[in-house]
Amino acid sequence: MARMERERKLLQQSVAVVATIPVAAGLYGVLFGQALTGDAVSISAESHFRFLSGLLLGIGLCFWSTLPSIEIRTGRFRLLTLLVVIGGLGRLIGLGLTGLPSLFMVGGLIVELVVAPVLCLWQTRVANLYAEEYGVA
Repeated sequence: MARMERERKLLQQSVAVVATIPVAAGLYGVLFGQALTGDAVSISAESHFRFLSGLLLGIGLCFWSTLPSIEIRTGRFRLLTLLVVIGGLGRLIGLGLTGLPSLFMVGGLIVELVVAPVLCLWQTRVANLYAEEYGVA
């Protein structure tokens, strides 16, 4: 039980920290729009950027919503991870089509295609430990 609890706490802390990235970036994008890049864009592009920032914010908040009972939130965690990975694949395609983006965007790509799947695998491990410990199917 102590092993499962320790691993659960570490997972919760890791997810809480990593989910700060989409929450902060999403909130900033919603509030300030394209100002982050300094590029002038059309009103429609600005609106789309804020919409996507809102989705990013929502994904981060949903990851935070798994924290209290992370050991039983496997379905939600996997769905959120799938959304993040699909977004990362879109970013990867963009990298191939348009070239290397800023260092922040490359960092985002690493979080989307490496960190999120690793956290998802870890969540599954914790869920399995919980199931073994408490005889939950």
